[in-house]
Amino acid sequence: MHAALTGLVLWLALCGAPALALEAVPGSPVGATAAAFPLLAVAVLVRGRWPLVALALPVVPSLAITLDLFTVAYSPALAAFGYLAGVRMPRARPALWCFAGLAAGALPLTAVVGRTVWPWFSFLLTLSLNVVLPWLLGRYRRQYAELVRTGWQLAARMEREARAVAERTRLRERTRIAGDLHDSLGHDLALIALRAGALELAPELSADHRAAAGELRAAAGSATERLAEIIGVLRTDDEGAPRLPAGEGVPRLVERARASGMAVTLEQPDDAAGDGLPAMTGHALHRVVQESLTNAAKHAPGAAVRVRITREAEELEVTVTHPARPAGPAPTPVSGGSGLVGLDERVRLAGGALRAGPAPDGGFTVSARLPTSGGTPPVPLRGPENTATGRELAHARQQVRRRLRQTLAVPFALLAALVVLMGVCHLLTPSWTVLERQSYDRLRPGDPRSRVESVLPFFALDAPPDGTPPPPPGRSCVYYGVSPDGAAAYELCFAADRLATKRVVRDRPRR
Repeated sequence: MHAALTGLVLWLALCGAPALALEAVPGSPVGATAAAFPLLAVAVLVRGRWPLVALALPVVPSLAITLDLFTVAYSPALAAFGYLAGVRMPRARPALWCFAGLAAGALPLTAVVGRTVWPWFSFLLTLSLNVVLPWLLGRYRRQYAELVRTGWQLAARMEREARAVAERTRLRERTRIAGDLHDSLGHDLALIALRAGALELAPELSADHRAAAGELRAAAGSATERLAEIIGVLRTDDEGAPRLPAGEGVPRLVERARASGMAVTLEQPDDAAGDGLPAMTGHALHRVVQESLTNAAKHAPGAAVRVRITREAEELEVTVTHPARPAGPAPTPVSGGSGLVGLDERVRLAGGALRAGPAPDGGFTVSARLPTSGGTPPVPLRGPENTATGRELAHARQQVRRRLRQTLAVPFALLAALVVLMGVCHLLTPSWTVLERQSYDRLRPGDPRSRVESVLPFFALDAPPDGTPPPPPGRSCVYYGVSPDGAAAYELCFAADRLATKRVVRDRPRR
């Protein structure tokens, strides 16, 4: 209901200009102007789904009224739909192709209909100021809205991360309690094992009692080892590396992903196997592949994933790439935004570096470089401006600044190019509009217009020499150059499709 009301208000606002043209603009074509009411209604209806179609609809009747494209009836509509196209279209290329097509199509139209190219320059000027400039403003408005939306998303992510930090603090405290429990119980179990060992060696006990003491010592040792394993899993990253699943390397991880239906390709030369890697490096390698496969299954279901592992003298590199999500209905993935942050921390603690971001083909790439020698210190923490959140916000700001520069620079560039083209055309057109003296002498008043036009140049002068009086009522006159200097011109006036008069007119200063 709100969209329908908005469309109705927009249509009524745009219909004011053609209504004014019908009442107050003398000589305005009634048919082309009156067609604005149904055409603008159609344009308003399709503005959301097909914004370029809505923009093109007012162009045709505008050209029917004047080749300059600037009309009282349709100029507000062109500006409004140009702005809406900039706001609603995510990509600029279709609109640029549309503008280029309009400019290219208007050149032969003005040349054939008007027998001169000068209206084309007026068309380009109107197109630039009345259509392209509002479109650029709409593009900037869209980009600014995306920046605001990105800011709110980052704020929500920071709130989630703050909750995660609080949860990690509680878990860290629980881990400390578990560590204290390990220390106390481990000490007690060690004492039990020690006393049981002493009883096992006591000569005054019977063989059965010494065997029972030996079993007690072995049980205390086994309990101590199991306690160490359990507490080791609960330790934080800075207290030691958690254990990998038993017997699970990257090949086994890839096999499990294939068994679940994912298309995964593993490229791992023999010298790039994970054998002999430090514990932190091995676990980071496993986590990079695991998290990348999880993200690919979540964000691009059905896409083929490529895992590539290479190994050099002191460094191992793993790269996981997948193309864009295949076309088709799929639920929008829900992401907490913390997976890559945790993965980056895991790689950093192993002494490596992580890179993750969109690929040129629309997919995603995760790449990590990890040390193959033990004892590598963690990479220092990066500043806030180099985090994923900072990079995302900086990219959004850069896009807004670029759109603003385009909004300011493109109209000036178009105007400069238009001035250059007009200068070149001003130098060349005088030679294209010269009528040969012999052809002029063969023309006689009363000749049919078709016969006269057969000997005329294709292009005519855009305007008569200064001081030339206007043609009499009921006659239409065209002018052709006597020589390229433009000081004089041949005036040919037609009435009822026949040549009525011909004469030579010259520049005369106006008083």
